[in-house]
Amino acid sequence: MTTLKDLGIYTEMFSDGIIDLVESGVGGQMDFMRGAALAEGGKPIIAIPSTTSKGISRIVSQLQPGASVVTTRAHVHYVVTEYGIAHLRGKNLRQRAQALIGIAHPDHREALERSAFEIFKVF
Repeated sequence: MTTLKDLGIYTEMFSDGIIDLVESGVGGQMDFMRGAALAEGGKPIIAIPSTTSKGISRIVSQLQPGASVVTTRAHVHYVVTEYGIAHLRGKNLRQRAQALIGIAHPDHREALERSAFEIFKVF
């Protein structure tokens, strides 16, 4: 895992398909995120469960091959899971990784930390 394009570390959101199959169009997610960012007092927030129903982490170090990005890292200010809130606005990639690992499911944090260390060489 060397590029960190993710639902996690870079905070890019993949929400229009399943694995490498495109299931829908972009829809209104980007409009919602931009609108929230531009509104007075607005906050672009992504709220997700930390894992899928099969226990797979939704916070990952990179997207699966073929996945497309719907929401860029520049547009996500907060990500919320049942384990907390990651405030991402204004943070560099390493800081974003740390914040997102902190709200990942505890069973997946060690693997995410290893990936982050491989990418950043310091963590």
